[in-house]
Amino acid sequence: MDEKPSIGAGKPFPPSLPDSDKYTVEFESMDDPLRPRNWSPSKKYGLIVSEPQKLSLALIAMEIPAMVSSLVSKLIIFASAIFAPGIDSASKAFGVGTEVGSLGTTLYVLGFVFGPLLWAPISEIRGRKWRLTVSMLIGGLFTIASAVAKDVQALIICRFFAGVCGACQLSVVPAVTADVYDNEDRGVALAVYSLTVFGGPFIAPFAGGFAASSYLGWRWTLYIPAILSLTNGAVFLLFLQESFAPCLLIWKAAAIRKATDNWGIHAKQEEVELDMAKLADTYFTRPLKLLFTEPIILAVSLYMSFIYGLVYALLEAYPIVFEQIHGMRPGVAGLTFIGLFIGNLLALGFILSQHATYKRKLLENKNVPVPEWRLWPTMLGAPVFTVGLFWFGWTGFSSTIHWAAPAAAGIFIGFGALCIFFPCFNYLVDVYLPLTASAVAANIMLRSLVAAGFPLFTRQMFETMGVQWACTLLGCLAAAMIPIPFVFRAYGPWLREKSKGLSKFSD
Repeated sequence: MDEKPSIGAGKPFPPSLPDSDKYTVEFESMDDPLRPRNWSPSKKYGLIVSEPQKLSLALIAMEIPAMVSSLVSKLIIFASAIFAPGIDSASKAFGVGTEVGSLGTTLYVLGFVFGPLLWAPISEIRGRKWRLTVSMLIGGLFTIASAVAKDVQALIICRFFAGVCGACQLSVVPAVTADVYDNEDRGVALAVYSLTVFGGPFIAPFAGGFAASSYLGWRWTLYIPAILSLTNGAVFLLFLQESFAPCLLIWKAAAIRKATDNWGIHAKQEEVELDMAKLADTYFTRPLKLLFTEPIILAVSLYMSFIYGLVYALLEAYPIVFEQIHGMRPGVAGLTFIGLFIGNLLALGFILSQHATYKRKLLENKNVPVPEWRLWPTMLGAPVFTVGLFWFGWTGFSSTIHWAAPAAAGIFIGFGALCIFFPCFNYLVDVYLPLTASAVAANIMLRSLVAAGFPLFTRQMFETMGVQWACTLLGCLAAAMIPIPFVFRAYGPWLREKSKGLSKFSD
């Protein structure tokens, strides 16, 4: 017979506790106001009016779990792109080539590959708030360190770790959205999140361009996001509420224990042990297996990676067209990115216009979503995106063609990019719902790797091949991918039935 462990001080081993389920706290019902999905609209969307005795202000984004978290994601992507206009000046200051200077952007985006492996697992056990807050503050400190760097090595290393911290917002904010919104409304919140992913890089260049070309210099392309990051981190520290339901139950249990002196009261989440092997499987081993064994994940992730990589390619291509060919100053040339952002806004409007149709189908199908319903915007966005690339290339290669022509092409590129990226992301989540964390981790790793690589060769490609032929190459790749949403729309149900990953990992 096994010897029972000692509990110390010579005490005899105590008898077993009663059934622990009787001491486990739960929500009162599905309508419990404590449940994040039952929070008021003002709390969900970020408009909170403080109590008069605290602050007589309307604080936007203070107790936010969703909308402002998405805006903070925009800050992270903004920080990844704002340095691009300062690459030439930074390279000259450190006496290195622009290829080395571009590593400041590449390694920041590369941090998005490794960051989710750190932040996402912990957020599923210990909650969202402190992960978002700590990562924002530490990321701000690393960005300051890169701004004051005395050599290029310190600059790019600090940019990498800032990217690792920034990845928390990209990987945890979708989880916050899932905490707060149900099937009907989650699509709208994720659409706003997708806009932040693409809108950040398109707004950053003119801010960075004006800063880098002014008396402030290239270092302010890093000071600006650092200040914003630390400010948002302070706001999170003071006002952000936890949205992870199991953690809210932990706090509920603690309050009941304090009020009743019944130490047995607890939340189910308090019984969960930190299993590093299981976390490694969910967020690293399994995503890699799914990426190389699941045709849907591989094809959709490759398509999204190409689109995401082109966002960072445009950071190099636009200066060539509008600064070198049309002779604009960096800040003014950065304003041409507004066309891309306008395209994003039009795409968001189009996607939201389809939401009522999706809700009707969901109701008719007894609230059971069919993943292929998500792909209609992609079927329109794919050819529009391809047209935009050809338009940009064949109107942007010569100064004899007015600059407004390639700038207008950005509207088509921006529209197509968001119409492809967001529905594909939703499609991936809907298909692999039992494996959402692993599927999203696989997608983030691949698309961040691709995006990190694009800045390393884009400038050389456009300068060697010429704008028109470089865009022709990219346009042909985009055209080759147009059939992807049509194939999945037609054969998606069959592929899902044959999926070994779903049948194996969801058992």
